[in-house]
Amino acid sequence: MTAVSPAATFRIAPSILAADFARLGDEVAAVEQAGADLLHFDVMDNHYVPNLSIGPLVCASLRPRTRMLIDVHLMVKPVDRIVPEFAKAGANIISFHPEASDHVDRTIALIKECGCKAALAFNPATPLSHLDHTLDKLDMVLLMSVNPGYGGQQFIASVLPKIVAVRQKIRGSGRDVWLEVDGGVKTDNIAQIAQAGADTFVAGSAIFGGKDYGAIIRDMRARLAVV
Repeated sequence: MTAVSPAATFRIAPSILAADFARLGDEVAAVEQAGADLLHFDVMDNHYVPNLSIGPLVCASLRPRTRMLIDVHLMVKPVDRIVPEFAKAGANIISFHPEASDHVDRTIALIKECGCKAALAFNPATPLSHLDHTLDKLDMVLLMSVNPGYGGQQFIASVLPKIVAVRQKIRGSGRDVWLEVDGGVKTDNIAQIAQAGADTFVAGSAIFGGKDYGAIIRDMRARLAVV
């Protein structure tokens, strides 16, 4: 695998799916104090994926509690109706899956019309050909390194060449597009994922499953510093 690590700043995005929901506001404050960059929302509808998680009301409740960017990953179908609701609730970045939209270009435009950054999300088996006519409109590409629906899964190593391929596409475009990876990201593989080309890392149980969020995030940054 060819190393194509970006020169961009690395960003760590704890996923609140793995947080203690009885203490959600405190959990968000704790990861922000620990040095996280983004707050990641995994939104599941028990239709596109086999699980049910959170909606815009949770986003609206947490928005006043943090200065971090709110990164909303919509695993819902259909997707267009809920985009404005999350934008109104305080989302900064909204990602969706091409399979969940009847008109991908229209959904990207809708996200931007709502004042948010737009991202396209890819399951491990989703072809990257969807980027051929959308990359010039995107602010971020999200690659799933697990099959979506549940937290705590193991990283699928076969996604690494896909990360390389997307980084090459981004470089070829000449645009500043973030490349986010979500699923099984931990301290012991984050450097390898960065080396493949990712610059933004979603980590759920790897952070919220520990006792010292600050120590975990510092460890991740230390490993990224040598990439």
